[in-house]
Amino acid sequence: MSYVLLIIGFVFLIKGADYFVDGSSNIARLLQIPPILIGLTIVALGTSSPEATVSIIAAMGGNADVAVGNVVGSNIFNITIVVGMAAFLFPLKVQSETIRKEIPFTLLASIVMLVLISDMALQGFSSNMITRGDGIIFLLFLSIFMYYVIELGLRSRQNATLTQATDNVKWGKNILITLVGLAAIIFGGDLVVSNATKIAYSLGMSETLVGLTIIAIGTSLPELVTSISAALKKESEIALGNIVGSNIFNILFVLGASSVITPIAVNDKVFIDVIIMLVLTLVLLLFARTGFKIGKREGLMLAVAYVVYLVYVILRN
Repeated sequence: MSYVLLIIGFVFLIKGADYFVDGSSNIARLLQIPPILIGLTIVALGTSSPEATVSIIAAMGGNADVAVGNVVGSNIFNITIVVGMAAFLFPLKVQSETIRKEIPFTLLASIVMLVLISDMALQGFSSNMITRGDGIIFLLFLSIFMYYVIELGLRSRQNATLTQATDNVKWGKNILITLVGLAAIIFGGDLVVSNATKIAYSLGMSETLVGLTIIAIGTSLPELVTSISAALKKESEIALGNIVGSNIFNILFVLGASSVITPIAVNDKVFIDVIIMLVLTLVLLLFARTGFKIGKREGLMLAVAYVVYLVYVILRN
């Protein structure tokens, strides 16, 4: 029964994120927000909402390994499988200055996370805490990113064509869709955390492994669907920007909000996974700046890298 409820939870997460993105994007159109702000904030935050819900619920329930593993595992999955599959379907051109600046910011966010947990790992603690103070640091870095995005959007307002609201885009309908999506995300997140934890115990799996694999893949499905759809429509910036923005939100918002609500215990094994996430972000930056595109070959390499990582974490368990 736990497996059935887990799948139902993922369905609620995916559909909830879909409704949340659609509703909030239409509200942004009604508010006459520049398209660049919609893509970099609302879409990225919307596709990261499953990770946020799952990690916050897990942290509040004392399942810290699930909370942290979900963030790190989702980011690794996004960089390798999501970008890899999107690039394999249609080479992703990296022409926008915004995208080239966002990837280094993702790298900065990863370094901040590594620094905050490195002391506890190097000192040999099996478990230590991401404190509320650490959470505030994450949120401060998020505010810097949001300031950059808003300033960029305001600068481009005169040159960009604003997304116009159409007759069939109504306030009431889209507010309702947004709230329904949010409710589905919260309900689905609760189902995923509780049932994934039961499955982990029944199979002798650690919570860290479940967070890094099963939950991370499940909560990354909105990013996967969004980026593949964008790649097929030849919208390279949306496909890549969604992933980069989502990874930034995953680290700075998800971990920041979770640890401010309740301090999160961190297993020292996650230190290695954070380093892997950091290396993969560097690889993504290298691929993006080499010819300003991520082609089929690079996409295949990223996908293979995830298979190797998956084998590693399973054997490590």
